[in-house]
Amino acid sequence: MLPRSLFSEEHDAFRDSFRRFLDERAVPKHASWEAQGHVDREIWREAGEAGALLTALPESVGGSGGDRLHSAIVLEEVAHSMSSGLGFSVHSDIVATYIHKYGSAAQKAAWLPKMGSGEWVGAIAMTEPGTGSDLQRIATTAVKEGDEYVINGSKTFITNGYHCDLAIVCARIDDGSKTEGNNITLFVVESAAPGFSKGRTLDKLGMKAQDTGELFFSDLRVPADHILGSPGMGFPILMAELAWERLMIAVACVAGARRAFEETVKYTRGREAFGKPLNRFQNTRFKLAEMKTEIQLGQCLVDRCLGLDLEGKLPIDAAASAKYWTSEMLGRVVDECVQLHGGYGYMMEYPIARCYADARVQRIYGGTSEIMKEIVARSL
Repeated sequence: MLPRSLFSEEHDAFRDSFRRFLDERAVPKHASWEAQGHVDREIWREAGEAGALLTALPESVGGSGGDRLHSAIVLEEVAHSMSSGLGFSVHSDIVATYIHKYGSAAQKAAWLPKMGSGEWVGAIAMTEPGTGSDLQRIATTAVKEGDEYVINGSKTFITNGYHCDLAIVCARIDDGSKTEGNNITLFVVESAAPGFSKGRTLDKLGMKAQDTGELFFSDLRVPADHILGSPGMGFPILMAELAWERLMIAVACVAGARRAFEETVKYTRGREAFGKPLNRFQNTRFKLAEMKTEIQLGQCLVDRCLGLDLEGKLPIDAAASAKYWTSEMLGRVVDECVQLHGGYGYMMEYPIARCYADARVQRIYGGTSEIMKEIVARSL
């Protein structure tokens, strides 16, 4: 693959350290985590001790003092090691980042150190059973009563939903008016609060060790000072952060495609058909050449977007393009890789089958490919 120029020696040292952490603490346990439907809670504290949480936030608030390239390394190494049960990036680069950027000093002091140590796990609760990618149609409501808001509603497909100690809940302030207005608001809710309940851990096609769950709110009382930003500012906040969140998915897609490709190169060297290794057939070599080219193209696109993000100049449509193209590329690559594995590619004991199952959701969450194309089209 093409050499990359974004990362410093310090970044490379962090990558080596985090890769060892995954090899020692996550990879050997991942099969058992998939069987139980969630990772063990202790991996969160271990990650905190290893400096793998809140990597892009300052040490003064409980972070590791790095930058978003450290975040990209976590994304890449988790994807490449096939440790898809680890919801570190949602916790660190979405939930904690929202609190750091839009929270008050008291909110930061209350929650970020616990998140940085892995003592508390964070989730973001946006998606509802009837809304999907259309965040403006959320039905969860918040009614103001004195110094509190009373929240009622439900959320689904919530990463870290099983383990979460706090969740950023997207709700619509119900002020009795007939117009929707700009009343979507983000509340930080602690899961121990009365009225907050967790549903089942969802049985998914892939990413089976990731505790994706349902959350329910029944007359849940939240102090008014648990609002991020101000009332009615939820939608602008969400839109401001979605570019990075989509680039996060693109980063993971390229790393996942690279792992699937490497597994297939190794397999085709050792597997024989008609008296010679599979990689001696022209069709195999051409397919591998096509995949390598696509992965390199995706890496160049992602690295350019990462560079722009570091400068604070990442356009929304560029992030959407990256998420759309890399997730579709990942789908093409893993499908070809399964085909080159033949019948063994359909067996879950082979890594490529897990790659295939884990890859499918990348074209859906964070905004579907169709939504990404719509965003790009609006920029024309």
